[in-house]
Amino acid sequence: MSEARTAGGRPDTSAGTGVGQPAEPDTTLVVVTGLSGGGRSTVARALENVGYYVVDNLPQALMLDMAELAFKAGGAARRTAMVLDVRSRAFSTDLAGAIRELGERGFAPRVVFVDADDEVLIRRFESVRRSHPLQGDGRLADGIAVERGLLAEAREQADVIIDTSHLNVNQLRRRIEELFGGEDARRLRVTVLSFGFKYGLPSDADFVLDARFLPNPYWVPELREHTGQEEAVSAYVLGQEGADGFVSTYADLVNATTPGFEREGKRYLTVAVGCTGGKHRSVAIAEELADRLRRAGLAANAQHRDLGRE
Repeated sequence: MSEARTAGGRPDTSAGTGVGQPAEPDTTLVVVTGLSGGGRSTVARALENVGYYVVDNLPQALMLDMAELAFKAGGAARRTAMVLDVRSRAFSTDLAGAIRELGERGFAPRVVFVDADDEVLIRRFESVRRSHPLQGDGRLADGIAVERGLLAEAREQADVIIDTSHLNVNQLRRRIEELFGGEDARRLRVTVLSFGFKYGLPSDADFVLDARFLPNPYWVPELREHTGQEEAVSAYVLGQEGADGFVSTYADLVNATTPGFEREGKRYLTVAVGCTGGKHRSVAIAEELADRLRRAGLAANAQHRDLGRE
């Protein structure tokens, strides 16, 4: 006979326990997957750093059993992360179906998908002189293409997609710690990400802002070698005509849409702010926008993808 479950996704143990008995703490489940070479192991270590019990290379057939064990064990296992890779899928290729089954059985896993551009993945494999697990007798690109196909539906189901193409290990670790290390994991978390258009758009952006309409501090000799995190550059950028209204408009937009996103179950929002090189204007605007969002009561932080890249 199947167990009844509470609205919170846990087995209903209230029968016969007496009215008013405190409920057991909810079990938080995270499923980490994505492309080989995308950074799953770094994500796993970061989750361990913020108190998750991490199970690596878990066969998909055991996901439900692991979720049940985590719930029953409680304690240190109350926050459990399951990391699945190509080896995990040796028993099954239906990762999306396994995630759906968890939901149907009353669990609500948060799915993290790590991705990266093909050329970046190829460089990573070549740098460690490894072949792709799915390339067989073909090329690295062939293995990556096969894996993208297998994971297409799982990517669509993901709550968080992190493009690691331009992130180093420390930046990826900080991103995970910011997303999963807070006290209230159910709040919408806003990342304001500066970037340089010449390096490409961030593929995980929900909003993209273009700060190139502002004068470029690069052409001011005394500011050229400084960054938007420094007071002189920040004051120059934010003092330009239209800068304050630009930041205010997007702060209002994020604040206006946040309640709807939270109602729809979205937990992570990335607002990308771009300029030419990602050093001056976008950095200053991102820092100011994140500060205004925090003052409005949102969990917001600024990150700078391309700072120091030139």
